[in-house]
Amino acid sequence: MSELFDRIDALVASRSVLPPPAERKRLRQAHGLTLDEVASALDVRRATVSGWEAGKTEPRPPEREAYARLLGKLAEFYPADPDATPPAEDRAALETFSSDPAPAAQAQPVPTDAAPEAAAMTTEQNTPPHPAANAVSPAAAPSPARTTRTPSAASRRPGARKAAPANVPAGGTDPRFENGPLAVVDVEDDGQVLAYCTGGLVLDVPAKSIPALVDWTLKEAKLGAPKLSGPGKDADPLLVLTPSALERYGLPVTLTDEERLTGRIPEGHKVIKQLVRAQWKLTKRGFGPWARIYRPATGSERACVQLCIPSWNALDTRHWGEAGQLPPPELARVLGVYASRVMTPRGSTAVTGLELMTALHPPTRATEPDADGKRHSEHNPASLGKDPVDCAPCEAPDGHPLLKDLPRFHVRGPGEKLFEEAYDWARPMTDAECTLRHLVGIDVNMAFAAGANGLVVGLGAPTHVKAPVFDPKLPGSWLVDLSHVDLSRVKVGKDTWADLDASLLPSPFTPKGDRPQGPAWYATPTVAYAVELGYDVTPIEAYIRYDNGRYLDGWYQRLRDAFLATMADLGVHADMEPADFLAAMDGCKERDPELAIVVSAVKATVKGGLGKLRERPRGEGWKPGQPWRALSRPTWRPDIRAAVISRTRINLHRKIVKHAAFTGQYPVAILSDCVVYAADGTSPLDFLPYRDGKPLPGGFKLGINPGLVKHEGTQDVLWGEEVRERFNAPELNLARYIKDGQVTDKDSGE
Repeated sequence: MSELFDRIDALVASRSVLPPPAERKRLRQAHGLTLDEVASALDVRRATVSGWEAGKTEPRPPEREAYARLLGKLAEFYPADPDATPPAEDRAALETFSSDPAPAAQAQPVPTDAAPEAAAMTTEQNTPPHPAANAVSPAAAPSPARTTRTPSAASRRPGARKAAPANVPAGGTDPRFENGPLAVVDVEDDGQVLAYCTGGLVLDVPAKSIPALVDWTLKEAKLGAPKLSGPGKDADPLLVLTPSALERYGLPVTLTDEERLTGRIPEGHKVIKQLVRAQWKLTKRGFGPWARIYRPATGSERACVQLCIPSWNALDTRHWGEAGQLPPPELARVLGVYASRVMTPRGSTAVTGLELMTALHPPTRATEPDADGKRHSEHNPASLGKDPVDCAPCEAPDGHPLLKDLPRFHVRGPGEKLFEEAYDWARPMTDAECTLRHLVGIDVNMAFAAGANGLVVGLGAPTHVKAPVFDPKLPGSWLVDLSHVDLSRVKVGKDTWADLDASLLPSPFTPKGDRPQGPAWYATPTVAYAVELGYDVTPIEAYIRYDNGRYLDGWYQRLRDAFLATMADLGVHADMEPADFLAAMDGCKERDPELAIVVSAVKATVKGGLGKLRERPRGEGWKPGQPWRALSRPTWRPDIRAAVISRTRINLHRKIVKHAAFTGQYPVAILSDCVVYAADGTSPLDFLPYRDGKPLPGGFKLGINPGLVKHEGTQDVLWGEEVRERFNAPELNLARYIKDGQVTDKDSGE
């Protein structure tokens, strides 16, 4: 009889009611559980649990009963949003789902094709039905074995509405791009090729070759994104190829060492021959990690598809973390959020950052119709134009053609070369600081983006002026002697002077914090700060840009909004109280590791995009004095990069001076946008002078907005002294290691 009961129990367990896949993921994340933790508890593989949450597979006994029990317990703690209205098939599943398995007579199996309900997720909102009416949560794509999907008929069942999380792009309203900006192409075990789109949509891919895949993408897939500005261009569709897709289409899963160095597969590869026969072209970068396949435009019609190949290192782990290892639905979600909030990736985060500038300020625009009703192309005001301009000699990096006549091995000093860089400064601690217990690091959020906000930069070529009168409203490079600026007495307000200990402060005029020794080249924000501190300046000469504007404002605003929206999804909001903000930041990345990847990529887009403004030669047989490829871009503008870095460094120094004047506290170390202070406690609130919740005007303020600060890390003072003694370096920059205390030379991508 016991055997019979065991069989009955097994039968009941085999039909243990489970919530829809998206609800499974919501419940796990709500309790802060990782896929690995759930997999370990159920004694299954991580990929197995991921498959259950994606709706690609269903658990079987005995794991099904245990999994149902786990989800039931979590549902007691985190009930679904009562205001959300799930689809009928999900509503039935949710109503029958409880913490205990239902009696055998009442248990109802969950329909295998029930659409997951993203509106029940805690960080999501109800969204209107999408035109395709077929997308589900990106981590819950339906099993290919159960549903056939095509671009024209991809819904899981007739009348199914789109269930798109609020933090996942669902494609624009433009019918040309109704399936979103991108797709991750993968091959199932049965050989079926699928395209995982944003918002959870999955499309069947009939293409048997790369040329056919490009054709399908342009003619049927309805992928892409609308232009970001009036005279701009629509974003080309992006296809991300997984290793299984690479094998399916005859491409190598990984590159050889030689291919990795050249950044492409050989021209004679069979896939490239297929493209040539089909009259497709590749850009000069060839078929590499970020390949662009196109035909020349005819009129306003573009025919171009971008490929991203993660296993060829397209997604730099310093910026994209483990994105390249994610399952297709999750990877589509990460890239889709980035694409909707920043732009469709066009290459590395640096390339995308630069492309975003151009997308927001295209070089040309159409004129009004002429007498014959025809429009013509003309320069777009407030853009950098379509032709490159020469920089000033002082702005040129070493090896630039403008410097080819300099003697070999000549080293340019401050009087010949503009050197605006971020801080790398440190000093020995004072005896008083050594009596304190902790070193606390604070980090400026999106510091370089904040430095770009409202900044007036040159749009055209510079004008050389001798003995100019300094004008803080004119962007340019100025040769001026600032050695007379004495930080022991400076203005901290309109008519307010402060006496400071200059030996404990870095100079605002040099990256290493050394006081200038004579005339040197500076960008406008640096010279303007010398005037702000209360000192006269008399430039010797300058390269001034009279054609100027706030070119980076739109760029800053888009990246700021992307950063703030994604941090809000992680539970960190603007205008939080200081203590609440610090608590919200603690562990925020673990709340949704996929969105944490997006945050990292957004920040890298800022720094990388600015870095590209002064891109250096990258091999290709270049020799000093010869031009390199980047110089042909109108966006090769070292003066704009210098102005942003100058303003960012000055913004930080201004806060340091205000803080010192009010509290008598001085920084121990500064690295780029991180500042370290000695304090008695472990929190920034132990040394930041908040009064009644209000920060020091003009000083440091805790918060998530660009320009405000967060807690970077805390270490013991004894740790700092021990590290400096171990390396016999009294001025070792502790800001570099304050986050985790690990002293390493690992490249962080900064």
